[in-house]
Amino acid sequence: MKQEKHASVNTHKSIQIRDNLESSYPDVFTPQAMAALASMSGFNPDQKTLMSKRIQRRAERARNKQRITFLDANDTIPRTHIKVQDARDGKFVGSEIPADLQRQWIQGTGPGAKPNSPIENSIRNVAYALLSGADGWMFDGEDALGQITTMSLDNQRNLKLAIHKDPVFMKTAPQVAEGMNRWSEAFLGRKIVEDWEKQLDFTTKIFRARGLHLDDRHIRDENGVALSASIVDMTLYVVNNYEQLEKEGSSVVLYLPKIQTAEEAALWDEMMSYLEEHLGLAIGTIKVYVLVEQLEATFQLMEIRAALGKHFAGYNTGRWDYINSVSDAMAWDKEFINPNIEDITMTYGYMRNYEDRVRRAVNTPDANGNFALWQGGMEPNIPVGSEEGVENSMKKALAGAEREQTEGASGKWVAHWKMVHIVRPVWDRIGQANQLGRKFPPLTHTQADADGLTLLEKAPRTIRGARNLLSVALQYGNAFGQGFQAAALKAADFFGDDSVLYLMEDMATGEIRLSILWEWVHKGATLTEDDSGTGLKSGDIVTDSIYRRLLQEEFLKLRQANNRDVHDDSKETTLPIAREIAETYVLDAVKFPWYIDLLNINLNNHDLQTAKERIRQYVHAFKKDGARITENLDFEPATVG
Repeated sequence: MKQEKHASVNTHKSIQIRDNLESSYPDVFTPQAMAALASMSGFNPDQKTLMSKRIQRRAERARNKQRITFLDANDTIPRTHIKVQDARDGKFVGSEIPADLQRQWIQGTGPGAKPNSPIENSIRNVAYALLSGADGWMFDGEDALGQITTMSLDNQRNLKLAIHKDPVFMKTAPQVAEGMNRWSEAFLGRKIVEDWEKQLDFTTKIFRARGLHLDDRHIRDENGVALSASIVDMTLYVVNNYEQLEKEGSSVVLYLPKIQTAEEAALWDEMMSYLEEHLGLAIGTIKVYVLVEQLEATFQLMEIRAALGKHFAGYNTGRWDYINSVSDAMAWDKEFINPNIEDITMTYGYMRNYEDRVRRAVNTPDANGNFALWQGGMEPNIPVGSEEGVENSMKKALAGAEREQTEGASGKWVAHWKMVHIVRPVWDRIGQANQLGRKFPPLTHTQADADGLTLLEKAPRTIRGARNLLSVALQYGNAFGQGFQAAALKAADFFGDDSVLYLMEDMATGEIRLSILWEWVHKGATLTEDDSGTGLKSGDIVTDSIYRRLLQEEFLKLRQANNRDVHDDSKETTLPIAREIAETYVLDAVKFPWYIDLLNINLNNHDLQTAKERIRQYVHAFKKDGARITENLDFEPATVG
């Protein structure tokens, strides 16, 4: 087994970078970027404090069996001078939507790098994105980007090379265009890339930084504390690319994930303003979409928008992360038990109410009459499979897009470049650049509104559903360990059945699957259907012994799968570790807040015994005082002082 150990650390001003990586990535860690990182590292204690407050709020709600509530209208949003009621009334200065964000019918999502790949191969990800015909592409530094070895830095490097149209990228792009056209001529009956050089300028470049809950694997601050991944991602992307983007007339745009409160949004606003001042940019140069992925954020939508002020461009309504956040926030409530994941669509109970609040929030004018954008959720389908399977899946994809457009979204996400030209015509037929300012009832903040955000509706809860949850969760944990933080997956029982398509899954889908299984085991979920395979009947209760049986059976299916579905070199390395994590996460009576924590502490580790020791270390720390281990355990800090 190859372990990643970094005893030596290089120090630059107030930051420590492991293993001489500034020498390996001088194009990423430029002098300008290093100076900005050193300056921005002053926000690291603030990030750590806010994350500690998150855990404290979560623990207090669980201890007191309290649901999340709206803020007091008379309070001031922490870290700001804005009154809560003023935020709700639009009495704040927001942002005008820049020209290149006015039309974002389809935004693709995915990372700009591949694991363990030479740059000529890795950078193809960026070429596919920018040649896809998407109005915007969110290059992911978070849920879909693998973090093994130095993938986060490879991602930054590839984006810089592409944005600056470096020769290595310009040599790759026409080769990618040829392959895309071969596919599109066979599937769509036409080319989708007529002029590859011109096409590169069509798509707005957007970058998703990692959330405040994550720490960077390669950089520590002057005190030897892991530097916030949010600080690292934002700083490196903006510093390395803002001049070229502005030269091309493009906006500097970020997606901000996992925000839970307006106070956290205010920290983001402070960090962006500080970085803008550091670079000599006007305040509000950086524009942001906020992914509404957390239940608590839905109670503070206007407050978050106000806290971000001139930086805020819009909201995105995702499915997977949000379901997970609801499950986590309601972990203490024995009566709150989710159904099969397939039944929790955007029209289901609490999801329907969440989406409705977002569209009302963006269509509330600010002090200058500006509205904000609403970008719809993810389409995970990929047009690969049997003819009948693809046809059925594409019908579902189009129906989902049509529903969101009708409900007021200005566009949506797709998880693969092949889906761009399949889904984009939904908006093309309408012809409106966006739906800014569409009339909806104003946001209210009543008890009925709060209750609607945790509304359960009757839906199936089955052993088939449990197997799907578990099989994909195991596969996802395995893919993560292999460096594929976004992967095309389906339950093992459907391997070899081309009528059941693979779906693009990322970190969020892994988290929610284990969260629902945790609910079923610890809250005594009742099955709604008989299951011939196990002999269980409708009305039977899901127990830990049932989970252990299903875990063993689904694990064995993956061990026996072919190399296409489960890489052979993972079956004795990362797959057993994924199983160990799934077993710990679901069976422990304490629900841990982030599945990704257990995966992150085992990155670049293929030894099961080491994984068990690290998992025990995490469990002990969290149970002792609510501390999450978020640092790179293979990165030993330099002696400070």
